[in-house]
Amino acid sequence: MSQYVSLQLLRIRPMMRLQINQRGSEKKEVTKMTFGEKLKAARKEVGLSQEQFAEKMSVSRSAVAKWESDKGMPDVNNLKMMAQLLDVSLDYLLDEDEKLSFNETKEAIDLDSFEVTGKCRDKKDAACYFKFSEADAIYPLIRRKKMSKAEWLTDFIAGPGIIQGADYLSDSSSYYLVESGSKQLLVNISADFISSRELANKVDPKKFDFGNYTFRKSTYQLI
Repeated sequence: MSQYVSLQLLRIRPMMRLQINQRGSEKKEVTKMTFGEKLKAARKEVGLSQEQFAEKMSVSRSAVAKWESDKGMPDVNNLKMMAQLLDVSLDYLLDEDEKLSFNETKEAIDLDSFEVTGKCRDKKDAACYFKFSEADAIYPLIRRKKMSKAEWLTDFIAGPGIIQGADYLSDSSSYYLVESGSKQLLVNISADFISSRELANKVDPKKFDFGNYTFRKSTYQLI
């Protein structure tokens, strides 16, 4: 019986690969507009020059030119103001991957210098607590990759957990949701760096999506 099943799987797998390849060959390339391109198009749609738009935004013309050439991103307040001025939504202006975050910062750290105390369970917890000790809440997060249909199929054939395991091996850093006043930060801590980005849309710590991942809060809090 086991030999029969193995033979059937050997016959099915090439067919599965063929179906995936056929589907992939049918995909058409879709060119997405960048933030700068959308901003420029929306500005022209309402009949404003760069100088006029800059004046209404209380910024320099060079700042507008920088945004429209995708050499920089405005902060949250400027994004909200330009969306109102141009009568468009933030969702329209921002690409899908940038939709939830702004103002990313990154700094080098010496992970071994942090001492594990209190509710911290490892040195990454300790680094996060030290950096954001005045926050209202710090939630350690559990990360799970959102898989495509092809990845689900590969995971099913090769063995459940293969894709997730490979993802954890490629990124063993820790993630945290930090709340401070009205702000929420998604924090990432590796052996060498701590990076954070402000979330534009408020998320529920229990479960939220960001980019290619779904995050859930862990069973403990640092604050």
